[in-house]
Amino acid sequence: MKIAIITGSTREARKSLEIAQWVKELADARGDATYEVVDTAAFNLPVWDSPTSPAWGPSDDPAATAWSEKINEFDGYVFVVAEYNHSLTGSLKNALDYLYTELNNKAAGFVGYGSAGGARAIEHLRGILSEQQVAHVRAAAGLSLFHDFENFSTFAPTDGAPGQVLGMLDQLVVWTKAMAAVRAGEFATEKKAA
Repeated sequence: MKIAIITGSTREARKSLEIAQWVKELADARGDATYEVVDTAAFNLPVWDSPTSPAWGPSDDPAATAWSEKINEFDGYVFVVAEYNHSLTGSLKNALDYLYTELNNKAAGFVGYGSAGGARAIEHLRGILSEQQVAHVRAAAGLSLFHDFENFSTFAPTDGAPGQVLGMLDQLVVWTKAMAAVRAGEFATEKKAA
């Protein structure tokens, strides 16, 4: 079982890569899956402008192809979600616009950060992932700029922060296994003749 920890910001001053690496350390100690940080900034995705939806076919852009192939490797995802203007970042939304089948019937969890712990960004991301047929878990970690960052800039998680991440991972691992069974057709319905 492979789970990606995806950064949600690409700007130079971002904290998402540092947080993703911290999440990976916590996750690796569990020994229940293979975890990998996937940095959206490494893919240099242009603004999505494909003539057709990714639900109908992949983009022919080389960066998009590399992104699609990387995301398709995983069974589940942890999104490290920065909150900008009460929502997720434009770069994360753009990266998700390139995907569809790669995410179908997989599971996701969230680690948000911002003035309200990234809660509003996570809620917006839940709607996007629902359209992409991703089962997202209820538990989420919320890192506050007021408590988990010194001077609003240096990441210094409080004592309770790891527990939030581990609680989310508890749910995510179970749902990732369940969605693997869905993808394998274990719950396929039979069509009845009329």
